[in-house]
Amino acid sequence: MLRGKTAVVTGSTSGIGLGIAHALAAQGSNIVLNGFGDASEIEDIRAEMAGEHNVGVAYSDADIGDGEAIADMMAFARKEFGSVDILVNNAGIQHVAPIEEFPAEKWQAILAINLVGAFHTTRYCIPDMKSKGWGRIINIASAHALVASPYKSAYVAAKHGLLGLTKTVALEVAEHGITANAICPGYVLTPLVQKQIPDQAKARGISEDAVVHDVLLAAQPTKRFVGVPEVAALAAFLASDEAGSITGAALPVDGGWTAH
Repeated sequence: MLRGKTAVVTGSTSGIGLGIAHALAAQGSNIVLNGFGDASEIEDIRAEMAGEHNVGVAYSDADIGDGEAIADMMAFARKEFGSVDILVNNAGIQHVAPIEEFPAEKWQAILAINLVGAFHTTRYCIPDMKSKGWGRIINIASAHALVASPYKSAYVAAKHGLLGLTKTVALEVAEHGITANAICPGYVLTPLVQKQIPDQAKARGISEDAVVHDVLLAAQPTKRFVGVPEVAALAAFLASDEAGSITGAALPVDGGWTAH
């Protein structure tokens, strides 16, 4: 159980992040939600989570591409709950295009949110974790931290970098009761994936149905999308005391994709 601990989960107003936030709250952790969306809908999510799991739930609209905004979010988490015990770096964006057509501003934005943001959140939470002799850092890295796909140069580069960051942090904090691990999901039918289907169709010159069946799920032997609860359950386990000897690991949840 995680009663009395506090988790910051970036990109948690929908998709994988929201699923992980619910899973951690179900174990008793206070939650700091983060992400964009309709203010009233986010408030409904916050209130429902707090009531369902009887935990404290706060919300920060920090832009994970902005280092100063991240500093403010982490300070807010401490003010609300005292410290940050669990960090889940889940926020991410995507853009699909051939390298010669890839917009430079999209490259910068993807690296800022998918990689640099995780650097900032991590460096701000480590002092809290060291002071308690306990901490969990969980990076949602994607199967693209392990393998590449065409037309995703920035995303693949960022996720490979995130895995390198995970391993480095794990080594630095190993003697302080802190673990750092990367979960590497295959394709999960989140808003991020749904948005890239038309972009993939355009880049490849095929239909959207063909993108789903012949591109996205072609690499996953199970031929189905990974479920959010599957990823969330692994994150909850990695946050537990029982996972204290798992650190520096890249853990695929990809339907067999990276077994090829």
